[in-house]
Amino acid sequence: MKKADFDLVIIGGGPAGLTAGLYAARARLNVILLEKAIPGGQVIITDWIENYPGFPKGLSGADLVQNITQQTKRFDLNIENNEVISIDCSENIKKVRLSDRTITAYTIIIATGASPRKLGIPGEDRFYGKGVSFCATCDGPFYKDRVVATIGGGNTAVQESLFLTKFARKVYLIHRRDELRATKILQERAFANERIEIVWDSVVTSINGGLTNVENITVKNVKTNNSKELRVDGCFIWVGIHPNTEFLGGCVSLDESGFVIANSNMETSMPGVFVAGDVRNTPLRQIATAVGDAAIAAFSAEHYIENIK
Repeated sequence: MKKADFDLVIIGGGPAGLTAGLYAARARLNVILLEKAIPGGQVIITDWIENYPGFPKGLSGADLVQNITQQTKRFDLNIENNEVISIDCSENIKKVRLSDRTITAYTIIIATGASPRKLGIPGEDRFYGKGVSFCATCDGPFYKDRVVATIGGGNTAVQESLFLTKFARKVYLIHRRDELRATKILQERAFANERIEIVWDSVVTSINGGLTNVENITVKNVKTNNSKELRVDGCFIWVGIHPNTEFLGGCVSLDESGFVIANSNMETSMPGVFVAGDVRNTPLRQIATAVGDAAIAAFSAEHYIENIK
């Protein structure tokens, strides 16, 4: 068999990718981790994590990523900032096309995570970065003593709404149903916070403003169909995620939402291609599950390489 450039290419540098890299480097595989931005993924913009084992007082997402990255350096993991344009899995040796060159590997671990889902309403794109945000940690400090709207009802929406109350004097939490999906402890904190007003059974139909900033949003009650305007200075959106799988080009099987399908060994439909983390079709997307996926994926990749060599 023709020799590949690497035993393993890991695509994505969030907790899943970094953990896979840690395991692979410790196994002395010839591995490279590719991340188009900075290591950390969505976790790096998470204000506070309190459900990851081993940190009883919690820690910030940035600190957790820094800790994992430092740990990978102990084992000389090769991390490169580069974007994967496409992959070719048609042969035993896989080809990974980057922005500046093409590399080859016996195995690939897809750990590209997922990105925030948009509402697809008027004003969302127009005011992105000018009052529309998907990151409370990034943009929350800009709204000191101002009024903001947050959209969603899951853990992220409620947790980030609570974080925004450190700055904003009022937070409208807008949810399309009559009960939140977030865990009970987060719900209790939101209900007890006098700065949060929950707008039930409602959706945002447009984001409105002047030339450079958001001034108000139009909110429609889904039960009565009545609409009203809420005066806000900013709008934060957390209504789900979509997988970062555009570059795969049909290389592996995806579910109806675009997430990668895999078995319990993190094996995809293509031999030699594995998956880990939020990009996988999984019932739970947490740091703990991403890390677990990654350990299994790296273990499976190591055994695959042993067998083909």
